[in-house]
Amino acid sequence: MNAYFKDQITQFKQQNQNRGRLLVSCPDQPGIVSAISNFLFYYNANIIESSQYSTNPEGGVFFIRIEFECPLLKEKAAEMKQKFTEIAAKFSMEWSLTPVYKVKKAAIFVSKELHCLQELLWEWQSGDLMTEIALVIGNHEEARDVVEGLNIPFYYIPANKEIREQVEEKQLQLLQDYEVDVIVLARYMQILTSRFVAANPNKIINIHHSFLPAFIGARPYERAYDRGVKLIGATSHYVTNDLDEGPIIEQDIARVDHRANVDTLKKIGRSIERSVLARAVKWHIEDRIIVHQNKTIVF
Repeated sequence: MNAYFKDQITQFKQQNQNRGRLLVSCPDQPGIVSAISNFLFYYNANIIESSQYSTNPEGGVFFIRIEFECPLLKEKAAEMKQKFTEIAAKFSMEWSLTPVYKVKKAAIFVSKELHCLQELLWEWQSGDLMTEIALVIGNHEEARDVVEGLNIPFYYIPANKEIREQVEEKQLQLLQDYEVDVIVLARYMQILTSRFVAANPNKIINIHHSFLPAFIGARPYERAYDRGVKLIGATSHYVTNDLDEGPIIEQDIARVDHRANVDTLKKIGRSIERSVLARAVKWHIEDRIIVHQNKTIVF
């Protein structure tokens, strides 16, 4: 990473050294918000943003995201986490308390198509995607120049189904070496094994066209064109062992008509893929997503 982006991240950390994010999901019942508010008040924390949702006030599931400012958060964070376990036990909570200054490290996986990678790099360069892009892994060489031009490590690891396990051994070791928090599949055209997915639960974000399940497999745009589709789009989701059926984070569409040829459809599709993936990654690194069963709550 070059000096400019290091300075950008350093400045972000300094500006947010006292800011934290609390995500909670638990069975809905009276007293949850009061308990959380009193906890934060005890540590002299000021709530900056709060969003909540309940699937059903009677017997449903309650979700809340709180962003707060807390003086000397670095010194207090460990104690706060320990103390919050008592509240979490009382209300049967699943929760996370994350200091904002701990910028998440991302690994981007890419194949030949670079439009999603380039969108992420642009968002990162502009400061709108506040993550540390630790490395990029490609099973083709096309991305090397653009990645190394930004002083980001690029690893070329050829992959196919015959050597998939050996390839993933190398990839998992790199993810461990770089202490990666989130993996972004920016049009990475390889299927991940169940072992790889299990090692990174709710940490792998994928993007694909929205023609599934109607047009599975090769040449989806050509087959969609032959059917005269009127809507095209993209879906970003967390990766699970069920191929392309993980919890959906974000989607978008565009209308098309008979005047759009295959190349036009692909161009529109790539544009939607770029923006949808960028939003999904941004929401993840901002701790705006709670995964519940096979759905997401996005605050």
